[in-house]
Amino acid sequence: MTSKSKAQLAPLPRTEILAYWVLSLGSHLYSFYQLHRFSKEHEAGLERGFQLEKGLVKGFKRDLSDFEWSFWTECAKKSLLWTLIGHGVISRLTSIFNPKLRVPALTIYGLLAASSVLGIKGVSVLLVHVGLSFSLAQLQKPALSWCCNLLLLSTLHIHPLQEIQRGWYKTEEEYYLLVFSVAVCGLRLISFSLEHCWSPADGGGAVQLGWLFSYTFYHPFFYNGPIISYRDYTEQMQRPAEECDGDTSGVIYLVLRSGRIILWWCLAEYMIHVMYMHSIQSNETYLEILPPWALGGLALALVQFFFVKYLVLFGFPSMLASMDQLVPPKLPRCVSIMYSFTGMWRHFDAGLYRWLIRYIYVPLGGSRHGLLYQMLSTGLAFGFVCLWHGGHDYLRYWALMNWTGVVVENTLKSVFASSYIHSIVERNVSPAMERRCIALLSAFSTAMLILSNLVFLGGIHVGRIFWKRVFIQGWSTIALPMLAFLYCFAQIGLEWTSRPP
Repeated sequence: MTSKSKAQLAPLPRTEILAYWVLSLGSHLYSFYQLHRFSKEHEAGLERGFQLEKGLVKGFKRDLSDFEWSFWTECAKKSLLWTLIGHGVISRLTSIFNPKLRVPALTIYGLLAASSVLGIKGVSVLLVHVGLSFSLAQLQKPALSWCCNLLLLSTLHIHPLQEIQRGWYKTEEEYYLLVFSVAVCGLRLISFSLEHCWSPADGGGAVQLGWLFSYTFYHPFFYNGPIISYRDYTEQMQRPAEECDGDTSGVIYLVLRSGRIILWWCLAEYMIHVMYMHSIQSNETYLEILPPWALGGLALALVQFFFVKYLVLFGFPSMLASMDQLVPPKLPRCVSIMYSFTGMWRHFDAGLYRWLIRYIYVPLGGSRHGLLYQMLSTGLAFGFVCLWHGGHDYLRYWALMNWTGVVVENTLKSVFASSYIHSIVERNVSPAMERRCIALLSAFSTAMLILSNLVFLGGIHVGRIFWKRVFIQGWSTIALPMLAFLYCFAQIGLEWTSRPP
């Protein structure tokens, strides 16, 4: 929400910043404690109606209602963790003994690993997509490439085709792996197609196809990302080894990063052992009877778990990519210091954000042609994200809320950046008070941001109940104290982002 650059942000007294830290941390811990108490008080009912199983720690239950965490945990146990480790071994061996064979070896390994998990039929689907996208890209018509790739992505939602593909697998989880692979592959194919249309690479068609195979089947990013562009992938994979050697040894880097990922995994598991937030959000009765502090704890726990989950899901692949001389997108930033819709999109999934900017927002005009083009470009970017995630009703509401939030923030930023308003503010408001006003505006933005995330994570019913309980029934008893705490969160976020890099 802030229209100030980092260098212009006014500092506040240390005691005031300390107070914001104490109130922020205290509200987090107390609301989590209240949610923990509610979880334990209703454990028997939650166990009967939802997916609570025996925990990893004696005396605790484990909430398995988060599909994504349970799904990827099981996949990691069965095969993915081991195939990722195998990728790391192949990469290291080829880098030591024959660096020129590293890219071909990783491509072949990625194709074989995908075949072992998805089967020949599943990989054949991807090969058909690759072939069609590559062929149309040779025409160098961006609009035609977009149409082709959107049609390929739409096949994920054709019911007869879904039933055929389900029949290839013994379990629903195996089919979902194919769905996720095709969806992420679609982003990579769009990236390749548009890069080729804009600036065809040197070399013949066989060389380009080889790099497309390498990019598509690069194993660490194959199933779930994070996303990097075709241009970045090819440039970074072709860098000479001496340009990529760091001062820190690879072994120390591997140990330290692995340790961090294990800690993140332990934190995520701890959260679903002591707070059954995913089971509670699935039942409207529990949402209606949650005490106010536990209700706030539920909202914070859901978004914080989402953050920690993606530290794990992106952390391990990013570590392997770094060892392959790639520069992966930055890992998600803590959601508790996010104070705007634009900041959330820029810093949570940085790879997807850059992809949307490069291939949708900028080509459509972005902010270069005025507010109307900016609104249109932003709207189409969110529309694509909604379609890519599945296009369900709750995703449409989520995309609309995010588009509205970004548009409002950009509009206010433009208004306050105008010379007339800026001069009035400079004459009448001190820099420190201006920062406090920014944090107050950001508190309202953060409230709507949390609400949109609850719709994304829990569905329309969760967002509706939170809106009713907080902003309609509890506008004086819940909403105002909540905004006060969100003001503290925003000040912490402003302080964090104002630090020198």
